[in-house]
Amino acid sequence: MTANEKSGRVIAVTGGAGFIGSAVCRRLARNRQDRIVNIDKLTYAGNLDNLSEIAEAPNYVFYRQCICDGPAVLEILRRERVDAILHLAAESHVDRSIEGAAVFLETNVIGTFAMLEAARTYWSELPADRAERFRFVHVSTDEVYGDLQPGDAAFHEDTPYDPHSPYSASKASADHLVSAWRSTYGLPVIITNCSNNYGPYHFPEKLIPLVILNALDERPLPVYGTGENIRDWLFVDDHAEALEVVLNSGTSGRKYNIGGAAEKTNIDVVRTICSVLDEIVPRAQGRYADLITFEADRPGHDFRYAIDARRIDEELGWRPRETFETGIRKTIRWFLENQWWWEPIRSHSYGGERLGLLRSDSTKLATQGH
Repeated sequence: MTANEKSGRVIAVTGGAGFIGSAVCRRLARNRQDRIVNIDKLTYAGNLDNLSEIAEAPNYVFYRQCICDGPAVLEILRRERVDAILHLAAESHVDRSIEGAAVFLETNVIGTFAMLEAARTYWSELPADRAERFRFVHVSTDEVYGDLQPGDAAFHEDTPYDPHSPYSASKASADHLVSAWRSTYGLPVIITNCSNNYGPYHFPEKLIPLVILNALDERPLPVYGTGENIRDWLFVDDHAEALEVVLNSGTSGRKYNIGGAAEKTNIDVVRTICSVLDEIVPRAQGRYADLITFEADRPGHDFRYAIDARRIDEELGWRPRETFETGIRKTIRWFLENQWWWEPIRSHSYGGERLGLLRSDSTKLATQGH
């Protein structure tokens, strides 16, 4: 079944004002027969500008709501007559989780628990035909699996969990809750675990946008340790497409890894960005790679993540459209052409209190997390 063959649904997206969630909302809203219900608290990384192209669409509605308030979420599900939930709301920055883990436990664990209970109550009230079609898709991370060394087999869906940071531990906890609600209550759930996303609207504290914007500002380009840590990179629009495919055709109770088939060392990622910028907007003197600096490594820094995405390919026919080389060029050009979006964030004028942790020494916040 293709992405457009199921129509007339009401799809709730939690965290729909964030980086990945907004890409999902923008994609799903293209099917004007579906109605997209965005539920987002609007924390520091939630930005309604991410959704400007669909803000006035007749099939899109936004609710500013914390997912930890289960009764309020349940009321939204009932009011909108929701047919499926894509649960993306999460705290996702590894460095922030090291500095303060409590909010990660609150949002990623307690918030997911509240969402599951709201979904379970709502699902139990549905008539049999709608209950049969209902899905709760929980979007998670490859970081729950721990880390790999060169030559190790990539993470597959049955890889044992071994999280190493407060962030990944909170996501692993959430994954286990989702699985338990399937086993105990029969809630029709699907779990996805993705690799590192990048692309348009990526919040500027993350590695790729931070390097792009620091380079344009002639500021240092920070790299943890020696830069040899390896990540698999997934273009965000490819991820949004994969989630739509999982929602439409995935098997209830199944788990799907979603990867970009693009393993790169962090230093290679930074050098690639520098090379593309040298080509598009050369520096007045020198090359952008001259700005690279090496920072002390962060605690518990996993060495390598790699995704085995054969299941979603073989069972659902999805594979990424973008290579890293094509995706990074699209990303760089987007940031060059959309200063209106990132300049308020960089200048601290966006959202006031929501930028409280994006300090002037933002090089210290470069990360290789999602």
